Amino acid sequence: MGEHTHKTGEWMASYRYGFMKMDGNRDGTDDLTNAEVLADFMVAPLDMTMEMHMFGLMYGVTDRLTMMGMGSYVRKSMNHVTRMNKKFEIESEGPGDMKLLGLFTIYDSGKNENSHRLGDKIHLNLGVSFPTGDTDKRADTPAGEDQKLPYPMQIGSGTYDPLLALTWVRKYSDWSMGFQSDCVLRFWENDEDYRLGNEYGATAWVAKNLNDYASLSLRIHGKIRDEIEGRDEELNPNMVPTARGNLSSRKNVKGFAGLNLYKPKGAFSSNRLAVEIGWPLYQYLDGPQLKSGYSFTIGWQFSI
Repeated sequence: MGEHTHKTGEWMASYRYGFMKMDGNRDGTDDLTNAEVLADFMVAPLDMTMEMHMFGLMYGVTDRLTMMGMGSYVRKSMNHVTRMNKKFEIESEGPGDMKLLGLFTIYDSGKNENSHRLGDKIHLNLGVSFPTGDTDKRADTPAGEDQKLPYPMQIGSGTYDPLLALTWVRKYSDWSMGFQSDCVLRFWENDEDYRLGNEYGATAWVAKNLNDYASLSLRIHGKIRDEIEGRDEELNPNMVPTARGNLSSRKNVKGFAGLNLYKPKGAFSSNRLAVEIGWPLYQYLDGPQLKSGYSFTIGWQFSI
């Protein structure tokens, strides 16, 4: 997200659908059986899916400043099993946290006339995530009706969170490469008396043009998430691992492969359709926690 900027007066609208699957528990790099989780908790999570509908809008205020806004709608589902071998599912959905960022170009080499290089660009992303997603989702569970759902099933952070990223992109006539480091910083507790952990990420990619209408890409992404600080007093930390804030830190590395289809810019507009599939390469979890599985994203961009 936010890997490019726009020239003065340019607009771009985007939509992305994302799907992520988590399956099975792990502590550190060791997989756990359901029996091992249930030895310490009354309930064990089995798997989780998350769907996201993401909407974005970008506008070039100047050649060096692009504004970007993002919103989302999220749906989550998690299956569980109890010590009595009773299985049940909980669900939550709603609008996610909204984000507003400014993308500031701090270096633009321009095209090198003596090579195939089309230029290097570096830009800084600065923004804020607004707490528009719920942190008080509830559902009926074997523990009773209208129970507060654990931390991973909530939709938003409940706090105003600073966003920071640095992006470098190099383009050639028929391929490109880039790198982005980013972080989400959380300093304040929400109304439920906790704050989600800080997140630190880095991604690197390379893309190869097949022709004027299509390209392939490969990407690797690493992410560190700190543990939750504080505690929601409505959650019983002995019931299920997902109700324990100190069992939420994790380190992940994922690989991605993508296909981009272009409609070259005509007199007024251009279109791009992109598909990307991801799979886990490494994960270290302060568990028991559900392991990351495959992910899938399809997106469309329209610019004028």
